[in-house]
Amino acid sequence: MVKPKYNRVLIKLSGEALAGERGVGIDILTVQKMAAEIAEVQAAGVQIALVIGGGNLWRGEPAAAAGMDRVQADYTGMLGTVMNALVMADSLQQAGVDTRVQTAIPMNQVAEPFVRGRALRHLEKGRIVIFGAGTGSPYFSTDTTAALRAAEIEAEAILMAKNGVDGVYNSDPRKNADAIKFDELTHRDLLNKGLAVMDSTASSLSMDNDIDLVVFNMNEAGNIRRVVFGEQIGTTVSNNSQKEK
Repeated sequence: MVKPKYNRVLIKLSGEALAGERGVGIDILTVQKMAAEIAEVQAAGVQIALVIGGGNLWRGEPAAAAGMDRVQADYTGMLGTVMNALVMADSLQQAGVDTRVQTAIPMNQVAEPFVRGRALRHLEKGRIVIFGAGTGSPYFSTDTTAALRAAEIEAEAILMAKNGVDGVYNSDPRKNADAIKFDELTHRDLLNKGLAVMDSTASSLSMDNDIDLVVFNMNEAGNIRRVVFGEQIGTTVSNNSQKEK
């Protein structure tokens, strides 16, 4: 029997991934399909945590650029991530997976507060944990949240599920037909080459804590399982110096 490459992972989903073809809002059927795929991987014995962005509902930076106070704009975005977390949690529960939402901002009527020890116990008991409300502080992205929470729960990898993008390229493949895709990189490559996979704080956290990062296309069914079981898809970023380009 084939064993998974990773036993504990954190999946980072963009908020747009929950919107489906509409691009904004939440498409329940899309979320249910994603939940079913995540549940299948969890059933194979893999411990899973999730961080979901809020870009389908709100983007703080454009709001701040239009004149809104940046701190208030970021807090609004954090609430958007909680909405996405609650919707995904419901779909996972319907798929038969015991799920807990933990938030960095206390809101006890809808979710647990983030407590590292409690999150670890949930994972060990076979529950999926969804981390909402970012880090609880403005100016930090959900990429940084994913890297921070992955380090805190001692995840072996962050699965960066992209909406229609199948890996890391030297330029935007949606704008440049000649863009070159990387199969393997190091965390230092991301920083030195300025590759826009995640922000520099998140990249540094992943590098310092020796957490693999796998960037892949979420829109192709079965890709989460393929990544977890070690199939080479997308781009794998690690600290292995032999992979430096």
